[in-house]
Amino acid sequence: MTITHHPGDETLAAFAAGTLDEPRSVVVAAHVALCPHCRTTVAAFEQFGGTLVERTVPVASRAGALDEALARLDKAAPLAPAIRQAEPDCPAVLAPYEVGQWRWIGPGVHWRRVEVPESEGTRVFMLKSAPGSSLPHHGHSGVEWTCVLQGAFRHDLGRYGPGDFDEADNTVDDTPFVEEGDVCICLVAMQGTLQLRGWLGRLLQPFVRL
Repeated sequence: MTITHHPGDETLAAFAAGTLDEPRSVVVAAHVALCPHCRTTVAAFEQFGGTLVERTVPVASRAGALDEALARLDKAAPLAPAIRQAEPDCPAVLAPYEVGQWRWIGPGVHWRRVEVPESEGTRVFMLKSAPGSSLPHHGHSGVEWTCVLQGAFRHDLGRYGPGDFDEADNTVDDTPFVEEGDVCICLVAMQGTLQLRGWLGRLLQPFVRL
């Protein structure tokens, strides 16, 4: 597997620090699980963050802080939900989440919801597209992050195969075309909506509730 497209260092640093919102973190985690280069980068950021914590000058706690912390620990913590095995066509990072059924949204294209808590209107879903299919020409009303899990697609900015990370915003219009061969399955975090262009887009827009 040759991975060409990666998240930027700023995104990987935020992911390593835990400051990235949950929907986008899930998509970055799927990429990092497939990409040795980005796993190394994330590990370096984590090590750097640990070094900064070790060098932080201790500050005296306020009076009563220890007693308050111990009192909170004494309270019964809710049981963590059981971690399920991810479904066969889902990446392991989705094991903690409920995943919906595949639904038709266009010729050769299916969609399924992933129940990741939304953050600032960003939600997570999977797309499955048949070889040789394409999405109508479209734009984005917000930011869209995509990790390719299987198969490959192309658009004006290049080819995206297994493990590749694609980032689009409201300045990007594209017409992704799925290559022949494997079914293309992607994990997507999208803010806002797809804005379909052209007559076919206007025809399909009522069915596309991503």
